[in-house]
Amino acid sequence: MSERRIDRLLGDPTTGLPPALAGSPGLESGYMLAQYTAAALVSENKVLAHPATVDSIPTGAGVEDHVSMAPIAGRHARTVVQNAARVVALELLCACRALEFRRPLTAGLGSERVYAAVRRRAPSPEGDRPLSEPCESVARWVLSGEGARLAEEVLTP
Repeated sequence: MSERRIDRLLGDPTTGLPPALAGSPGLESGYMLAQYTAAALVSENKVLAHPATVDSIPTGAGVEDHVSMAPIAGRHARTVVQNAARVVALELLCACRALEFRRPLTAGLGSERVYAAVRRRAPSPEGDRPLSEPCESVARWVLSGEGARLAEEVLTP
């Protein structure tokens, strides 16, 4: 869902946002590669979600006829979580950029707090630039649980 929201932020003309959230559409690629990256990570996660037990083969000189392949499943699960955090990070970066195009309007309290937290880790961009560093910084924040704690603070009465 996160990747699909990125796609809508970047390419839905009904939002009134510039294509690809570019400051100069046609001259800059904006966040187009963020959507490509998110789509690739989601596709990789679909492959990694293939049950490891399906590839079980006998081991131990035929004594163990079914092996769970748990280490493989664990490695895949870790990669899926890391990929998902990067997709969420890319969505947050795109959402922050979209908010900047709406200024001087402000979003709700929770959205503005998330915006501030993301921008502390990844300053607002100017022109085309690599997104790898901002993505990794925000993904670490997502994985740290700080984002979830911030959401709980905002949502808890």
